[in-house]
Amino acid sequence: MPTLYALKPAFQARLRPLADRLAGAGVTANQITLLAAALSVATGVVVAALAGHRAVFLLMPVVLFARMALNAIDGMLAREHGQASKLGMYLNELCDAVSDLALILAFVALFPAWGVVAFAITAVLVEFAGVLGIAAGTGRNYAGPFGKSDRALALGIVAFLIACGLWVEAITPFVFPAMATLSLVTAINRIRSGLNGSGG
Repeated sequence: MPTLYALKPAFQARLRPLADRLAGAGVTANQITLLAAALSVATGVVVAALAGHRAVFLLMPVVLFARMALNAIDGMLAREHGQASKLGMYLNELCDAVSDLALILAFVALFPAWGVVAFAITAVLVEFAGVLGIAAGTGRNYAGPFGKSDRALALGIVAFLIACGLWVEAITPFVFPAMATLSLVTAINRIRSGLNGSGG
C-alpha cells in the first residue's frame, strides 16, 4: 500500500550534500542516530511538561521533520560512506522505537491515555514487523499505509492544529485510536509481505 516512504529517495537527494559534508567533518552515522533520539526524547518531555501552554506543540512538527532528516542522513552516512555496522543497525532500530514512544506519549497530556498508549504500542509493532522481514529473508519491510513518515506527518498536523488553536475537540477521543488501527493494519501488511516473500 502507498506510504510517504516512497518519497525518501527524493528527500535523500536534497540532503546528500549535507551528509557528504558531515562525513568529511568526521561525523558518524551512529552519532546522528543518537542525536535524533536525544532530540526526540527531549521534545517529548518538554511538550508533556508544558502541554498547558499550547504553543509548545509547535515544537512537534519541527522536531518530527528534523528527525526524519536525521534518519535519512544517518542512513546515507552508513551506506554511502562505509559506516554500516551491526552496532549501527541495533542503534537505528532501538533509537527509532524510543523516539516514537517519547513523541507519541507526550500527547497523553491532552488525549485519552488509552488511545495514545495503543498508538504507541502499535507504532512499535509496525517497526518490529518491518525488521522481522530481514529474518524472513525478504529484507527490511516498509509497507504502508501508516509507516514512520506517515506517523510523523499525522502527529505534526495534530500538534500544529493544537498550537494554533484550530483543534476540533469533538474528534479528540477518536484520533489516536484511529491511528492505532491504521498502525495495526500496517503491521499486518508487513507480516503478510514477509510471509509472501515480498519486500515493502
